[in-house]
Amino acid sequence: MRNPTEVLPDVAPTLQALLESTRTAGVPGATLELVHLRTSQINGCATGVELGVRNALGNGETDERLHAVAAWRDASCFTGAERAALALAEHTARLADRTDAIPDTVWDEAAAHYDERQLAAIVLMIGVTNLFHRLDLTTRQPTGEAMRPEGGGWGEA
Repeated sequence: MRNPTEVLPDVAPTLQALLESTRTAGVPGATLELVHLRTSQINGCATGVELGVRNALGNGETDERLHAVAAWRDASCFTGAERAALALAEHTARLADRTDAIPDTVWDEAAAHYDERQLAAIVLMIGVTNLFHRLDLTTRQPTGEAMRPEGGGWGEA
């Protein structure tokens, strides 16, 4: 099956606008890309990981930090705010893993670093990233060269 956003072309601009709105809330672009990348890793979405790395590099991320995202708890290169965003991403991407999906400690730590508008942007980035993964993985979208715009695929962020 083609990507659902190709089958229903009115959907793609809406999703892209939603993503763009996350970038206007004052969260550093690099942080949003780290959140996207970690969510993609958790969901096992190769397309999301590839796009996440590419977009993060475009936002000034370093190879060192990108290599450490999967083990962010043990890596000293992330700020407290980034750690809070990554923890929120992990818990949100794994809602079914625990009865208290987002523990107060995780939310409170994120709220200590981000205002309501910024939290909304982070939560939306995680949610939209999860949506893209559901679309890609359910319909077995290609990864690598085939998913690049010149290959006929579509990008997430």
